Formats: sequence, structure tokens, C-alpha cells
Amino acid sequence: MRNTWTICCKELGSYFVSPIAYLLLTMAGLVSGFFFWVLLRDFVLQGMEMQLRGETFPMNMNEQIITPLLMNVGVIFLFFLPLITMRLFAEEKRSGTIELLATSPVRDIEIILGKWLAALILYACMLLFTALNLAFLFLYGNPDWKPLAVGYLGLLLQGGLFLAIGAFISTLTKNQIIAGAVTFGVCLLLWVLEWASSYDSATWATVCAYLSVITHFGSFARGVIALKDVVFYLTGIFLGLFATARSLESLRWRS
Repeated sequence: MRNTWTICCKELGSYFVSPIAYLLLTMAGLVSGFFFWVLLRDFVLQGMEMQLRGETFPMNMNEQIITPLLMNVGVIFLFFLPLITMRLFAEEKRSGTIELLATSPVRDIEIILGKWLAALILYACMLLFTALNLAFLFLYGNPDWKPLAVGYLGLLLQGGLFLAIGAFISTLTKNQIIAGAVTFGVCLLLWVLEWASSYDSATWATVCAYLSVITHFGSFARGVIALKDVVFYLTGIFLGLFATARSLESLRWRS
């Protein structure tokens, strides 16, 4: 565990000594802030129009602002996550330090978990930046915090899955651009697989829809924790890290 934490701190430090972390945090805050402003503007305008018409229909901040915002954040992070994972192992292979890792007394699982945890911590910091926008809702409104917490738990699990996939892909090439592009393509595919159920109701379409991350994130966005969705994400994370371990093991044997 000590080796894992040491690798995690070293990897996390490498993000913050370069512009990568600061660029990602800034972009996450700005883009999520724009979506928050649009949703909040529409919410306020709708409330004003209802008052002018004398209507008293109750408005819900969670359904009209928080849930759509979480869905949008999940989409925009598809573009940011490959930038985190593309250098995890590809940079080590390009610089030649992967051989040192492969022949070191540190176990493969410690290396993988350390790098994955560092990427997950950076991703959690990005989520924290997006949550700063929602502080205004609690200052001037009264939204329910529990669905919000569940939604961010879903985003964290979804990000953990994508980061595990990106870590595996990063072990397959020494080119960071290729690693990032392939990771983005795979993550985007897992996002749009749900569309298959819109065109067909056959078994293959049902299976594709189940493998889509958006199918399992929907309940989190609504503030509901479903066991099958948690199991899906945890299983995906395990399989991604397992594939990374097998790929890194093959590098160790070649070294």
C-alpha cells in the first residue's frame, strides 16, 4: 500500500508541475459554469413567466437545474478524461522509463493502482470545480443535497471506469496522441451504445443499451442509487485495471 501511495503522489505531482492539471481544472470550471448559467437563466425566466400568468405550479431546482447539469458534465468530461490518461504509460514507454518500472521490485498492481488513483484524484478535483457553481443554489435557494451527492457519486464511478479504460489503452502505445484519441473513441462508443435501443428492440440492441454508461448513469442523475448500476461501474473498473495488469505483465516479460 505504501508503494501505491508513493507512486500516486509522484504521478499526481507530475500533473501539477505541468500546465495539464491547471488547464483541465480551468476548462472544467468554465464549461460547467456556462451550462449552469444557461440552465439557471432558463429556470429564472420560466419562474418569472409563470408569475406574470398568475400560475403557481411548483418548480424543482433538482429536476430543472441539477439533473441536466450533471448529464452535461458527464458529456463534456468525455473530452477531458483522455487528456489525463494518455500519458500514464505512453509517456513511460516513450521516455524509456517503462523498462525501469517493469524490472523494479514494485508489483504491477501497485504501479497500476498508484497511477489510476492519481488520475482519479485529479478527476475528483475537476468535479469539485464544477460543484462550486452549485453553491449559489444553496445560497439563494433550497435544493435537496442528497440527489446532488448521489449524482456526483455516479460521475465519480463513471470517471473511474473511463480512467481504467484509458490506463489500459495507454499501455498499448508510446504515442500519447494515439492513446488519447483511442481512449476518447472507446469512451464515446460506450456513451452512444444506448442509442441502439432507439432503433431496434432485438436482443443485440438490448445488450448494447445495457453496456452503455448513460443507461447506468441516468439513475444517479435522478438521485437514485441502484445496485446493478454500481456493480456495472465497479466491474468495468476491475476489468479495465485487470487488462492493464496483463498488458504491463507482458511488458515485464519482454524486458
